[in-house]
Amino acid sequence: MPGYAGRNNGGVSETGTLTLAAAPIGRIGDASARLRDALADASIIAAEDTRRLRRLASDLGVELTARIVSYYDQNERGRAVELVGELLAGRDVLVVTDAGLPGVSDPGYRLVTAAVAEDVPVTVLPGPSAVTTALVISGLPSDRFCFEGFPPRKPGERSRALGALADERRTMVFFEAPHRLAVTLAAMAEAFGADRPAAVCRELTKTYEEVRRGPLGDLAAWAEPGVKGEITVVVGGAPEPEPVTDPTELAGAVAALEAGGTPRKAAIVEVARRNGLPKRIVYDAVISGRK
Repeated sequence: MPGYAGRNNGGVSETGTLTLAAAPIGRIGDASARLRDALADASIIAAEDTRRLRRLASDLGVELTARIVSYYDQNERGRAVELVGELLAGRDVLVVTDAGLPGVSDPGYRLVTAAVAEDVPVTVLPGPSAVTTALVISGLPSDRFCFEGFPPRKPGERSRALGALADERRTMVFFEAPHRLAVTLAAMAEAFGADRPAAVCRELTKTYEEVRRGPLGDLAAWAEPGVKGEITVVVGGAPEPEPVTDPTELAGAVAALEAGGTPRKAAIVEVARRNGLPKRIVYDAVISGRK
């Protein structure tokens, strides 16, 4: 690799490159040729599960010659320091998780942050992702979406987290463990409404792939007997509220914001924005209501 201008000591130093490689989320045929080459050529591979890495390499017909180190949630912080040291010494590091792209609800974020802080080059071998795969197959709007990872396990924390998303307009994508799916869908139905459209995507790209679409309430009932496999849940965003045009209601909305500490001028601007109205109309409603 050509010399890389790093910031250390203000001079020029040659560092290794950190590469994040996407692994198949199901079918081995989804592995890219670049992933095969990277596995064969790597000098250091950081793997979420070293046994699954070796099985992946075997399925791809790749003979691993790299030094393999474990890199999972519990040791991510300490291992990141060690791997950055290897990178600064000029050795390349390849990161592979069990499935999908490292850093998306899998180890990788801390290592990337540490590498960037040391001016170490970071690159990606793109490939499969359960997030975008579930999104496009769900049948729900995909022009704007957000990824929320795994919902909290504890009931109270889960309810609060989902409640905070009740007004989210974008399509939401979640991961969930199969044994918690039914209670999570029930909690979503309570937070978002039983009629909110959603899709449960199970075993994506695998032999027994299944996508179950419907209202959250129906999906919660379907999952109650138990579901197996890798799960991704896609939930439609909150519907846009009906615009308010009645002067009395507009004045009341402004008054509610004022009661919460918002200055009147800012409250009028906000109510006008929410309802797609000129500020003058909201202002006139407020003045009329105060006569």
